[in-house]
Amino acid sequence: MNEQIETNITDAEWEVMRVVWAQDNATSKYIIDVLEKKKSWKPATTKTFIGRLVKKGMLTTEAEGKKFIYSAAVEEGDMIRETFYNLLDHICNRDVGNTIGNMIAQATLSVRDIENLKEILLQKESEAVEDIPCNCVPGQCKCQDHYCSSQHCS
Repeated sequence: MNEQIETNITDAEWEVMRVVWAQDNATSKYIIDVLEKKKSWKPATTKTFIGRLVKKGMLTTEAEGKKFIYSAAVEEGDMIRETFYNLLDHICNRDVGNTIGNMIAQATLSVRDIENLKEILLQKESEAVEDIPCNCVPGQCKCQDHYCSSQHCS
C-alpha cells in the first residue's frame, strides 16, 4: 500500500473495526449485538464509535433500504502493519530488537508461528549489521552518544 494509513484510532474504535474486518461488512445492528456481548456498551455508544470511524475514513457506508452496511476502507493487515511501523517510529533504532523480542515473549504462539519466525530470522541473519545507529536527537534516548542528563551535561 503506497499511501499512509491513519492509525490514530482509539481502543474502542479498534473493537468496532475488528467486527467489520471479521465480517467483511456489517450493519450497525450486528456490530452493536457483538460489542454489547463483549463490552456491555449501549447501542448509542457503539453508534458513536461507528460515526467517528466513518468521519476518519476507516469505514465506508452503503445504504440498503432503511439500514446502512459498513465496510472497512482499510485492510486489517495493512492497519496492523502501519500501527507497528508507527510504534517503531517512536523508539530508538537500537531498541527495536528488544521490543520485538519482548512482544514475542508475551505472545501465545503456535508451533507454525515459531517455525515461521525462525525462517524470518534466518533470512534476516544474512542482512544483519554489527551495530545499529541511533536515530534519536541528543537528549531523546539513553544511547551513549546521546545520553544527557543534569549530571552528565553542563
